[in-house]
Amino acid sequence: MSEISIVIPAKNEMAGLAELLPELQKRQPDAEIVVVNDGSTDRTMEVCEQAGVILVNHPYSKGNGAAIKSGARAATGNVLIFMDADGQHQPKDIDRLITRYHEGFDMVVGARDRKSQASWARFFGNGMYNRIATYMTGHNIEDLTSGFRIVSAEKFKQFLYMLPNGFSYPTTITMAFFRAGFSVGYLPIVARERIGKSHISLLKDGGRFFLIIFKIGTLYSPMKLFFPACMLFFLTGLFYYIYTFFSDGRFTNMGVLLFSTSILIFLMGLISEQITTLFYQTKRQDSEKGD
Repeated sequence: MSEISIVIPAKNEMAGLAELLPELQKRQPDAEIVVVNDGSTDRTMEVCEQAGVILVNHPYSKGNGAAIKSGARAATGNVLIFMDADGQHQPKDIDRLITRYHEGFDMVVGARDRKSQASWARFFGNGMYNRIATYMTGHNIEDLTSGFRIVSAEKFKQFLYMLPNGFSYPTTITMAFFRAGFSVGYLPIVARERIGKSHISLLKDGGRFFLIIFKIGTLYSPMKLFFPACMLFFLTGLFYYIYTFFSDGRFTNMGVLLFSTSILIFLMGLISEQITTLFYQTKRQDSEKGD
């Protein structure tokens, strides 16, 4: 059994894999390479078979996250390295990731710089994701959406049930690791221009990323979402009450509604916070029993 397993999700990436796999095998001869063919309609399967890597086939496309989960289940290494099949992630950076990982981290993420972003729109979008996630977790997040990372297999597999089947698995696993108290580090990388056409739609998948951030945010620290909303309604109600008091000399139904809404939002956040704490406590106890 190899200590390191390299997991590569692929959908119609025969051109990228034809260049990537030989270089990986040359630079990491002892690593187990697992390619998940996510319902490709090109020669992706043939390229993998010729390279002699472990191949997991999906009969139809299930999504990038689903491919990641299938690859993690098939991998036998104690350490998992995830990278894209399109040639953006450079095999030469794997040794740097491994070195950084052995400094005591549970997961290390390859953080892309400005030159690695496909466009200014994507650079701005990723910057927004990073800032929102940093606020949610209370930890500096340099690259929330990077698919190039190294992680403890044991710890990663604890969260497989949480990972979505789409492109937002990096978002989910990063925030889940922070919430569980695991150590997450970053390593600056330069991503090359991808080979072939991107499968990500900036408008369509950008909205999904924001939904995932808020979804995981409520699971991570609900009060960081609910308390600002509570204060917004409370302050609006307060200012509205002051305005109606001096203009009409009375307390209106709208003011009562705003104050009541703020109280309900606060109570919902408080309950969600308790549920989140119990959820992670239960998961930790289950993990300890498994050990």
